[in-house]
Formats: sequence, structure tokens, C-alpha cells
Amino acid sequence: MHIEEDQIRTAIAILKEGGTVIYPTETVYGLGADALSEEAIRRVYIIKKRDISLPISLAVSSFEMLHEVAYIDREYLGLLTELLPGPITVLLRKKDIVPDVLTAGSEIVGIRYPDNELATRIIKEAGPITATSANISGRKPPTRVEEVEINADIIINGGKCEYSMPSTVVVKEAKGIKILREGAEYDRVLHVLQGKAAGRRLHGLSVP
Repeated sequence: MHIEEDQIRTAIAILKEGGTVIYPTETVYGLGADALSEEAIRRVYIIKKRDISLPISLAVSSFEMLHEVAYIDREYLGLLTELLPGPITVLLRKKDIVPDVLTAGSEIVGIRYPDNELATRIIKEAGPITATSANISGRKPPTRVEEVEINADIIINGGKCEYSMPSTVVVKEAKGIKILREGAEYDRVLHVLQGKAAGRRLHGLSVP
């Protein structure tokens, strides 16, 4: 689907000014705001009617940007390069640049590196943005703009989302890798993790 250049530029400007954008990813439509601004993040919670005690993930457009917001050990980096970009949420220890309000006070932040050209282009220029579904908390995530029931400063229509389901969530723990939620490309994620575990670089694997 063709997106007008001025619409993309407008979305980037809105994010830089602390506004909100509904944007497409390969999983579901997301509600984006500056993920490094406490004020912008609080707007997202209000729009979604989401409890402030529930964390929100953020989205990056490169591994360089990922390193800016979270700590990654060398062992885990090799795995992430196989999984990302893609419909995966990775839980990592956040850096101080990430506001506590985003993670509900936790030292762990969920990170998405979407495999969607439009999303990554916006993030590349605007910086890390919130990666939470564009819906009222608890309701079904929208997979096309016609399903969006919340308001934002601008909505980018990118057509139907490729996977049309939430991401698979992965975390590295002391005992190995754990899949916390089965979602898009779960089978591929499981295959990659099993291969890494068998190849001695990762100690173990557990699934839901």
C-alpha cells in the first residue's frame, strides 16, 4: 500500500513533539509515542485505558538503537541477530535512558525490532517508540485500521498486518532461554532456540 511521503513526515514530527501515532507492524497495529519521554508514555496509558502497573514494550529500528536502550551480552547477541528483525518481543535489562514508567518500575524492558519497512523508517528518524497494540487494554488488537477504536494524533494505514497476531515473547534467564508467550513465528523461534541449545551456546530452553 502506498503511503504519502508527507504523511510519514508528519508522523515523525508528531512523535518528536510528544504526540501519538497509530502505525502498522507485521504483527498488529501499534500505538506509538516517544518511549524515552515519561509524559508521552503516560499519554499512551491514558489512551489505552491501561493500568499504570502494567509495562509497555518499546520498538527500535536497528541493533544500534537496541544497544542504546538495553544491555545485551555477547552470547545472547548472536541469537538476537537470527531472530530480529521479526515478530518477536525480547525481554532485556533496560538502561537508565528508559523511563521507569514504561516498565512499571521493572529493570526489564520488552523490545520489538519490527520487520516492517514503514514502522522501522518512522522509528529510525523519531527514535525508540512505544510498542503496544492500538486498542483499549484487554480488547482484541487491531490488524487493519478499520478495527482501530482509539484515537491518536495520526493514523498510518499500512493495510492488513502480515501475521495479524501478537508477537512471540522470549527472555534469557539464568537457566537458559524461555518462551513466555507463543505468537507470530513461534515455530521458527522454537527451531532457532533448539538449534542454539543443541549447539552448546545456550544452556537450556523452556516453553509455555
